[in-house]
Amino acid sequence: MKASLKGRYETEKSNGPAAAASFVFNAGDFKLRASLTDATVVNGPSLNGLALAVEKPGYFIADYNVPKKDFRFQFMNTVRVAEKPLNLTYIHSRGDNRTILDGTLVVDSANKLSVNHALGSGNFKFKYAYVHGGVTTFEPSYDWAKNTWDFAVARKVYGDDVLRASYQTSSQVLGLEWFRNSKQNGAFKISASVNLAEEKKVPKLIAESTWNLEI
Repeated sequence: MKASLKGRYETEKSNGPAAAASFVFNAGDFKLRASLTDATVVNGPSLNGLALAVEKPGYFIADYNVPKKDFRFQFMNTVRVAEKPLNLTYIHSRGDNRTILDGTLVVDSANKLSVNHALGSGNFKFKYAYVHGGVTTFEPSYDWAKNTWDFAVARKVYGDDVLRASYQTSSQVLGLEWFRNSKQNGAFKISASVNLAEEKKVPKLIAESTWNLEI
């Protein structure tokens, strides 16, 4: 049986470093996932930070937060509009009774248009992704409620590696990411972000790694 292990380490300037891990098992057409944080094991085993999920890729994801006893459902579907695929996602969190609708229209291999809406919020988020030459992606996005723009640029380097830079104008957060996704060796991502509006510009660092296992 194939499985994967994902580890995450995050620096926090106020609460100290935080760690998390996820275990994913393939069961036919489904994936079973168990996630935990350092709160699950520090000071003895507990249910804090424990989450369980079942997924059928491309169709649905059901998440269960064990300590909060909260469910989160996500359904995916694809329809065609003017012979173009429109990827639709419906997300509902029972705990805060929040529903999100997301749609992405794939115009062609280089152009995508996305709209995100939280029901009852009156807010819409729009994003356009353009891939130039198959290696560089430009992603401007617009938040209707905040009337602000965010920008991101990603570029493929060294085959499986991708470098990405982003800037959120509303929060003045500048971010940098380096990630790799290999079917043979798993994946990793290293990201750093800094709030330029803060007097002490201390970067927040996150390291993630995924290992593919054969059980």
